Amino acid sequence: MSELAKRAGVAKSTLSQLEAGVGNPSLETLWALATALNVQVTQLIAQPRSEVRVIRANEGVALRAEQSNYAATLLAVCPAGVQRDLYRLAVEPGAPRESAPHAPGTVEHIVICSGRARLGPVGQLVELLPGDYASYSASEGHVFEALEPHTTAVMLIEHS
Repeated sequence: MSELAKRAGVAKSTLSQLEAGVGNPSLETLWALATALNVQVTQLIAQPRSEVRVIRANEGVALRAEQSNYAATLLAVCPAGVQRDLYRLAVEPGAPRESAPHAPGTVEHIVICSGRARLGPVGQLVELLPGDYASYSASEGHVFEALEPHTTAVMLIEHS
């Protein structure tokens, strides 16, 4: 612990608190620790994956900077060797967009910007509001349905 504290420039007492689960590290502290451990900072804060993952607009662990009014909430970690495509969606109420299964291992990530939508794998649909995030396997049939006019979203598709 002493060596890690020295390499990261962090007090040993801070590391002890973090190890005990009682600390609340700043973004700078996490970056320093990740650099000292030679890992991506996302490996220190990523949540375990479930089949359909939803993070509401006011949920998640927000990391705050010490020197500015800046907060970052990790929504998803990119696995090694994965390619990603990023889309902006503009969807109106009406017939839901039903997508056929993509290749095995494909994952869709959605953040609702405005409006309201119901989406996800058939049989596991979730309703999202502005700021909400969901991810799910797209290797089975899935749906995106706008529930309000002028629904917008950002969609990221991972291909492994």
